[in-house]
Amino acid sequence: MPIVAVLIPCFNEEVAIADVVTDFREVLPQAAIYVYDNNSTDRTAEYARRAGAIVRSQVLQGKGHVVRQMFRDIDADFYLMVDGDRTYDAAIAARMIELAGSGPHDLVNCVREPDGGEVAYRTGHQFGNALLTNAVRLFFGNRVHDMLSGYKVFSRRFVKSFPVLSQGFDIETELTVHALELAMPIAHVHGRYTGRPQGSVSKLRTYRDGWRILKMIVKLMRHERPLFFFGVIAVVLAVVSVALSIPIIFTYMQTGLVPRLPTAVLSTGIMMLAALSLFAGIILDTVTRGRRETRLLAYLQYGVCEAVGAHTTQSWASPDAKRRSE
Repeated sequence: MPIVAVLIPCFNEEVAIADVVTDFREVLPQAAIYVYDNNSTDRTAEYARRAGAIVRSQVLQGKGHVVRQMFRDIDADFYLMVDGDRTYDAAIAARMIELAGSGPHDLVNCVREPDGGEVAYRTGHQFGNALLTNAVRLFFGNRVHDMLSGYKVFSRRFVKSFPVLSQGFDIETELTVHALELAMPIAHVHGRYTGRPQGSVSKLRTYRDGWRILKMIVKLMRHERPLFFFGVIAVVLAVVSVALSIPIIFTYMQTGLVPRLPTAVLSTGIMMLAALSLFAGIILDTVTRGRRETRLLAYLQYGVCEAVGAHTTQSWASPDAKRRSE
């Protein structure tokens, strides 16, 4: 039997965490369930421990720090990561793990289907998610849907080759780009997304976290697509330089004089910056290729776990969980 670990990063989720642990214990009774408490000021850790979870803590605030510690500390064949707010459907967990092993797929992502109207998945959040997801699809590849979903299954080779750099909620973007850059097999499962239990408060800050994710996309473009990133800057600078120089060239052709010398110097300087930007992109593109090859070698160090199939996955789940999944 493959080893499955359920990873639940938490911050002040005492209202829902016990039910989340219970739900996944019912669906995946053979899995180890880990709850990582991120400086909660309520009784999240106590309730999770009472429900039967293995509770650990991370003092550095932010989901990115929590994911880094989880991936570093836990050894398993498959890692199921889910938020601790009970908004995701635990019944599809067995199907997600089955798909990860039978594919095999290194990333299985849950595509959220709102169940509960505006309260469960606000229109503004849907729009922001679509905007950011499409930005990643445009620049890194269109093989992912619902990038910001907090319900995912990873293979061991994904986890152990992933260098976590993010600190907060932008970790979801980094996870997606890692899979796309190494051309990993990706699959999707549609699942219900419901509202939080009464008394539970969302930690998501729409504009602040959206801005952080947008900055992460730009940063990843600079790191993973340096030739494109610096090439765009070079083109913009070159266009500005040419626009400034055209009147000077026409005047020179008509009179043989250069009356606006400072503008000519400025135009020349801008064109030099454009050339420097282009050369920087070319050099960094070579460096990025070396980094990508290193990550790919780390990824290939781990074999594919093919032991998960329909018969083994169904043997984990209780009869009630099987019926709910179907």
